[in-house]
Amino acid sequence: MPDSGPWPEIHRERAALAADLAELPADAWPTPSLCREWTVHEVLGHVVATAKLTPVTFFARLAGSGFRFTAMTGKNIARETAAGPEATLAQLRAHADDTTGPPGPADSWLGEVVVHGTDIRWPLGLDRAFPAATLVRVAEFYRRSNLLIGAKNRVAGLALRATDADWSAGTGPEVSGPLLALVLAMTGRAAALDRLGGAGLEQLSARTS
Repeated sequence: MPDSGPWPEIHRERAALAADLAELPADAWPTPSLCREWTVHEVLGHVVATAKLTPVTFFARLAGSGFRFTAMTGKNIARETAAGPEATLAQLRAHADDTTGPPGPADSWLGEVVVHGTDIRWPLGLDRAFPAATLVRVAEFYRRSNLLIGAKNRVAGLALRATDADWSAGTGPEVSGPLLALVLAMTGRAAALDRLGGAGLEQLSARTS
């Protein structure tokens, strides 16, 4: 049987995110997310846009945005949020099981739905008990990759140790804590830093914006 890679996990996490947001009141959708200047609705729009992209549409939209990635991303979010939160959520459900995406490794799309799912959940007071194997897979991907967000550089020279899973990586001053918080810190989420500790935390904090 061929290896399906992370796709079953991606599909599961998209469905879990849709379920968590199913009863979200209207006044919660403009809540600022953990992801810089995006609201939780805008982050959801980004997740939906990624699920719907193919390599062909990605390059077409990138060209249409003057090869400016940030401009393309903004247009994608505007497109997916224009009809309101209920429509965006419906699109997530409709495309939860898609196996297409922009160019790049499929592990990056698993990382995206885990990290962006948390960008949405934490400010809303929601939680997700991600399977440990999923978080280990995402952590291993990010610590080795500088794709778009520079996670590899952010944790260079640090020893990372999860306190709630059998996972550690790297050498140097230690940063320890829940594996989800380590993943979020790798990807630049300052909100995760107060859940971590260790001699390397100050160095990691200086690299996290």
